[in-house]
Amino acid sequence: MPTKKRILILQTAFTGDVILSTPIAEAIHHFDPSIEIDYLVRKGNEGLFKNHPFVKNVLVWDKSKNKYKNLFSILMQIRRNHYSVLVNCQRFAASGLLTIFSGSKKTIGFDKNPFSIFFHHKIKHDIGAGMHECERNLSLLKPLNISGKIRPVLYPNGNSVNPTRPYVTLSPASVWFTKQWPKEKWIELIQRIPKIYSIYFLGGPSDKSLCDEIIQQSGNEKAENLCGKITLLESASLIKDAEMNYVNDSAPMHLASAVNAPVAAIYCSTVPAFGFGPLSDQSSTIETEEKLTCRPCGLHGKKACPEGHFRCALTIDVQRLLSLLPNAS
Repeated sequence: MPTKKRILILQTAFTGDVILSTPIAEAIHHFDPSIEIDYLVRKGNEGLFKNHPFVKNVLVWDKSKNKYKNLFSILMQIRRNHYSVLVNCQRFAASGLLTIFSGSKKTIGFDKNPFSIFFHHKIKHDIGAGMHECERNLSLLKPLNISGKIRPVLYPNGNSVNPTRPYVTLSPASVWFTKQWPKEKWIELIQRIPKIYSIYFLGGPSDKSLCDEIIQQSGNEKAENLCGKITLLESASLIKDAEMNYVNDSAPMHLASAVNAPVAAIYCSTVPAFGFGPLSDQSSTIETEEKLTCRPCGLHGKKACPEGHFRCALTIDVQRLLSLLPNAS
């Protein structure tokens, strides 16, 4: 590979998806530090790369308004940048259009993208084949003869919170209802966490009301709601030094993986076998012990339990989470 190249990594899905694509940037940089690496993300995820040591530019697609007008603007920007290689981590049509009209000398993406027939290289994407999503993303670099390590990496640089130690973090929200451990379970958990621990709730602005409600109903005076108050990288910094991080199958789990922090990941309707599980050295996955024929009910979450009972979540014993925390009963 020539020493002077410019590569664009495209991942405009949710926060967790972007985090799981970061091994690509790591692998490219370690293969050849002279390669310029840019990222294209959806608006809201650009903060993940603030002060990143080797991601040079972050392009942002605002999908919330004027989606297709902004898509055209992004395409024009991509074409002006004259990328040597475009690596597309997504499997959806819009990303495929950006790829094939990018003007890049080499385009790489997954075979499930509807426009993959027009990519220079299409790579097989197989859910449930024993591969983690980070491995699947790294497979996109095979045409470049680049390999890398599986774990995602972010570079937080401290935060505005001065936490009272020891502490734990809780991230009870999820985009999908059936990925979210029920509110009453979170209430029971923090009621039983030993008083020596401070508790910090993490999430976005839309998660604030849920966490306020959990804190209020739990009566725990050492719980603080930080939803919407700190950035994604600040959350990662707080997660890094926690005694334990309790999360759903959602973005905070991947934040923990990216800073190699202890994590307890609660799986309700989804399963770790899909390949999106935690990668920290100290990580645990907690699932129902019941044999449910309806589980998993889909690759992603759903807005409601299709069976109406939500037993995949309600039957998870709080004690299993507490057992991961020192001095908990």
